[in-house]
Amino acid sequence: MSDVAKTPTHHRLLSVLKAIGPYLREGQCQEGVYLFDCLAVCINDKKSPEKREFWGWWMELTETDSGFEANYQIGRYNVAGNWEVSSLPEQAMSDVVRTQQEFHQKLGQTLQERFLLTLSLHQQSVEFA
Repeated sequence: MSDVAKTPTHHRLLSVLKAIGPYLREGQCQEGVYLFDCLAVCINDKKSPEKREFWGWWMELTETDSGFEANYQIGRYNVAGNWEVSSLPEQAMSDVVRTQQEFHQKLGQTLQERFLLTLSLHQQSVEFA
């Protein structure tokens, strides 16, 4: 049987999603809901690594009847290891947008090629220009 269009199990999806890149937060995923994030821009690289904060994005990928829906947010990854919704400074925006767009394209392509599933944006998702 071909790998294309096999009904994806939770574990098969995890394996495929991990291969896309370093963004999957596997320990926070559950069947039908997958969490991703990207620490795109370091806010202050002069601080020691454990005290650094980042600008970036995070996304919850939720299973739907025909595929998956992505709900992206942008903001700051703080010292405590939590995301905070906030506006990004202009100088960080281009890197955050670039990484999100590249990831979203790869994710959509992978879901389509491997499982014939669609990828759509949640109505409350941040739109990246």
